[in-house]
Amino acid sequence: MEFIADFHIHSKYSRATSKEMDIAHLAEWAKLKGITLMGTGDFTHHLWLEELKSHLEDVGNGLFKYQDVYFVLTTEISSIYSKNNRGYRIHNMIFSPSFKTTDKINETLSRMGNLASDGRPILGLDAAELARIVFDIDENCMVVPGHIWTPWFSLFGSMSGFDRIEDCFEKQASKIFALETGLSSDPAMNWRLSALDRFSLISNSDSHSPSKIGREANVFNCDLDYKTIREVLRTKDKKRFLYTIEFFPEEGKYHFDGHRLCGVRQSPKETKANNGRCPQCGKSVTVGVVNRVEALADRPEGFILPHAIPFRNLIPFEEIVAEAKGLGKTSLAVEREYRSLVTKFQTEFNILLRASESELRQGLPPRIAEGVLRVRQGKVTIKAGYDGEYGIISIFGDEDKPEKTEQQLSLF
Repeated sequence: MEFIADFHIHSKYSRATSKEMDIAHLAEWAKLKGITLMGTGDFTHHLWLEELKSHLEDVGNGLFKYQDVYFVLTTEISSIYSKNNRGYRIHNMIFSPSFKTTDKINETLSRMGNLASDGRPILGLDAAELARIVFDIDENCMVVPGHIWTPWFSLFGSMSGFDRIEDCFEKQASKIFALETGLSSDPAMNWRLSALDRFSLISNSDSHSPSKIGREANVFNCDLDYKTIREVLRTKDKKRFLYTIEFFPEEGKYHFDGHRLCGVRQSPKETKANNGRCPQCGKSVTVGVVNRVEALADRPEGFILPHAIPFRNLIPFEEIVAEAKGLGKTSLAVEREYRSLVTKFQTEFNILLRASESELRQGLPPRIAEGVLRVRQGKVTIKAGYDGEYGIISIFGDEDKPEKTEQQLSLF
């Protein structure tokens, strides 16, 4: 069966996360979006794990169910440690096939740090040692380096990471077979590194609120069970792993270099010309994903990897509605319009991915339909994100803004 999966989220027990990140709200939004399989996130937190055990039905194949939405047990560990006289900060996702395995992982990791401090705990644990512990407990687990290009907390992070996967995971590197690209990069950027050719590149929302789930996701056509999904990712099976759903990477918070305090956004060429400094204050800029990819790449920009898993760049429908109406994404008018239109098409992904042009033009207000079609065609303008600031994306441009009367009417 074909289904959409978002493996990386956080619960209400993580810092800076909505109180609505609970099972009931996740299931509600998964149905709105059209997501069949969700990661639970945060299984290392004892209170969240209690909720998972009390709410989820074990379907007997490594997945769990709440109403009509399936879940897989996942968490994210922040490893902050020193190695060879240098400090590293690495985020890794862990997939577990059972509560029994999850309990063993938590029991072991609880001896190495306070798992109750945050939904995403911080441990002074080498990433290679974390992987060894997890695989020793259950070889069917998956360890997936998270948002691998983020400057401050990732495998290849410019401020905190490694240049090679083998240097990070050592003897465990051969057991790692999937990588999460993160919001600020897409697969095409990762294809520039031949060292990544063997890996399945997955994309997830890393969401801290229910409405943001599915902003990046994975589309499969396989049996809905843990071992099958693991095998599809391990073998990079293009027939069963159909494509990933991506942000336009420029919209991610760390795409370009920059210095947020000074409002300075720089391309890698500008950073080089300024000797890595902010032209306003003279301090070092945060080196973003494009620059870091360029530094490690052994292939030219635009290289297409043969037999790679495809991807599609999209903008969440809520953002399209907001820009079409000339309103903020969080306005009540946008939420009402969003829910009304999604209900008409059954799911958000039916609108973004599946509905024909004629169906869109018949079922959506003209301007919103035009917005969806422009996004599908990649006809957008983006000021790239930098140093923790999301990119600013524009579908219509200044010359094509809604009339003021339309904005005013939208408020009622």
